[in-house]
Amino acid sequence: MLRNYLLVAWRNLLKHRLFTLLNLIGLSTGLACTLLICLWVKDEWSVDRFHEKSDRLFTVMENKPHVEGIMTSAESPAQLADILPREMPEVEMAVVSTPPSWFSKVNVSADGKNLKAAGMFAGADYFNLFSYPLLAGDKSKVLADNGNVVISESLAMRLFNTTHDLIGKTITWQIDQFRKPAVIAGVFKDVPGNSSVQFDFMLPFGAFKALMHIGDNLEPGGPFTTWLLLKKGTDVAGFNSKLTRFLQEHTGNKARTSFVAPYAASYLYGTYENGRQSGGRISYVKLFSLIALFIIFIAAINFMNLSTARASNRMREVGVRKALGAGRLSLVLQYLGESLLLSAISLLLATALVWLLLEPFNTITGKQLRLEFSLSMLALFGGITLLTGLLAGSYPAFFLSGFRPVLVLKGKLVNSVSALWARKGLVVFQFSLSVMFIVAVLVVHRQLDFIRHRNLGYQKEHVVYFEAEGKVPLNMDAFLAAVKDIPGVVNASSMVGNVFGEASVPINWKWQGREENILFRPFLICHGMLETLGITLKEGPGFTGNYAADTSRIILNETAVAAMGLEHPVGKIIPFGGAMREVAGVVNDFNFQSLHSRVQPLFFQAEPRGGTVMVKMQTGMEPAVMKRLEAFYTSFNPGYAFEYRFLEDKYQSLYIAEKRVSMLSGYFSLMAVLISCLGLFGLAAYTAESRRREIGIRKVLGAGIGQVMVLLSKDLLWSVALAIGIGLPLAWWVTHQWLDNFAYRAAMGWEIFGMAGLATFMVTIMTVGMQTVRSAMTNPVTALKAE
Repeated sequence: MLRNYLLVAWRNLLKHRLFTLLNLIGLSTGLACTLLICLWVKDEWSVDRFHEKSDRLFTVMENKPHVEGIMTSAESPAQLADILPREMPEVEMAVVSTPPSWFSKVNVSADGKNLKAAGMFAGADYFNLFSYPLLAGDKSKVLADNGNVVISESLAMRLFNTTHDLIGKTITWQIDQFRKPAVIAGVFKDVPGNSSVQFDFMLPFGAFKALMHIGDNLEPGGPFTTWLLLKKGTDVAGFNSKLTRFLQEHTGNKARTSFVAPYAASYLYGTYENGRQSGGRISYVKLFSLIALFIIFIAAINFMNLSTARASNRMREVGVRKALGAGRLSLVLQYLGESLLLSAISLLLATALVWLLLEPFNTITGKQLRLEFSLSMLALFGGITLLTGLLAGSYPAFFLSGFRPVLVLKGKLVNSVSALWARKGLVVFQFSLSVMFIVAVLVVHRQLDFIRHRNLGYQKEHVVYFEAEGKVPLNMDAFLAAVKDIPGVVNASSMVGNVFGEASVPINWKWQGREENILFRPFLICHGMLETLGITLKEGPGFTGNYAADTSRIILNETAVAAMGLEHPVGKIIPFGGAMREVAGVVNDFNFQSLHSRVQPLFFQAEPRGGTVMVKMQTGMEPAVMKRLEAFYTSFNPGYAFEYRFLEDKYQSLYIAEKRVSMLSGYFSLMAVLISCLGLFGLAAYTAESRRREIGIRKVLGAGIGQVMVLLSKDLLWSVALAIGIGLPLAWWVTHQWLDNFAYRAAMGWEIFGMAGLATFMVTIMTVGMQTVRSAMTNPVTALKAE
């Protein structure tokens, strides 16, 4: 019986080659898009879930109230990890570390080689807490001594060309002006790509405490990260209350509250608004999962439409089978078998497409996805194919198997009105989704264009920056003076950190009877930084150029002045950050964060030793200046590689997620429109074929080509027009939900929606027109002879 079903299905597919080809192209393309998205979603979902104790791993979080709400961050005191296991029985293990973003490029040297590597300082139990396997060394001891270091196998290869017999060897690391030797106590396997924390070497946190003179007494707040391993059965909600009370009692800060968040979930659910979890990367996971579902549904709709449209061609087959005793179940299985066979063939083609497209897909997404035929992957692919086959074949199967054999064999059942309306409804659904995809692509593109060309309030163009290493931090003034003498250099200065991505700090502001916490972004800058970045002073003289005098001065931005309630602030002595400081100036507001956020209060403070050097170059002289700058740097700082980045590129990297969404949504939208058009082409071809005799008679009676074209295409065009009318309002709502994530956004006029609707209609006319023109130009004699 099964063999017979498959044989009939195969013969039917071969008999109707055009419809089989259209279905294969649509289903294989849809499956390929869906499989690529599934690989990406699977990888996103696996991030940080490979640790053996991930179900009990938590990150200590803190809610900081300020004048505009509550800021949530993964910050805690440096001493918390040492104290909690003693004070709270729920804590089995605790580890503190510096934030992973602090030391992403540290100079490491050994055997005459100088390299850049990402490093962290962490507590002694780090490798007991997290599952990063060691190739050499004892995970309980590698970070126990302040003079130790643990390196990755790739860093070991770069420094020593081997991963063997390295225990006891010495490397040297340098951060700003601090340069220290460290003894290799262990080598760990490279951190996997699905880890949110990436590092090449690990230093003991005790070494950092000694370097920065951090004591053992619990301090309020702190920029450090604390990870906890809670004991099995711990009531997390109760523990959060207990943790908050403990910190408030021991630090005296009653305003802040603390809680723990699951470590494995932080990657996807890392966004907080006003103290509550409000999403994160999970939004994009849901978005692309929905896109995958829509694409596969669009492909399945093609199969449904073409199968039900061709129902009249198979009525006699159904009638004969039923007359010979076939039950409805056997017919349902027959037609489901056809759709599953087609889906299986499509899967083979889709797998080949995925294999071809995986490398460019990885380039776009920044992933390292691989097509591995593991049991889980085969189950995923097989499940999607089975679902697609059942989804595509269910309606045709039940529709065809429901024909009454007496009416069918008498030829009295030619078309079903319900099937006709169902086809039209499915076409409307298909193209409504396609319109939404097109609008989304246009809106994302316009917003990114707005981001690229918005005046941020400072000059990021032609500015290059690099880390101060070697002799540079200790001779900053001489280095900057020499850089300024390079032909083509407009200005040069240094600062602590970077323009983007640095954390804000809450400062308790007391002034004229008011007291409140205000979040400020600190800018610790060397003299000349405002001029280098083109930041304009609105009021006041600014810094004097004398660091001894300027250490007690600050410069505020307009938003800070408004938040503090100051009037005519220049020259006033105010209590700020635990000291009395003079306001030396006010700068115009500028966007130092991504455009997702409004401009926050900030202050500039003079700092002679910044770790980041910024150089402004003359327009058009960048290549020549970079050659001279590199030559000077290598002569001033022998043995250190000159690694730089342009500030414009750093700004654009803030929107890497949006750019990936733009590119992927563009490609997937193109695929969705293509699949929809294939189905429309098939329906137009079937309409022309089924009305061949009518067209011949009409042409004999004098109908022109235009009249025939209108006759064949009007129903489909009306369906697409209705789809545009439904899709555009939905697209407006969806895109405005996305744009609400931006504090500054481009204006979205009616022209975007008009362009999307017009593009959809023109593509429809071209798709249907190819088939209708061909049918309209057919010789009527040929058509009537065939009948």
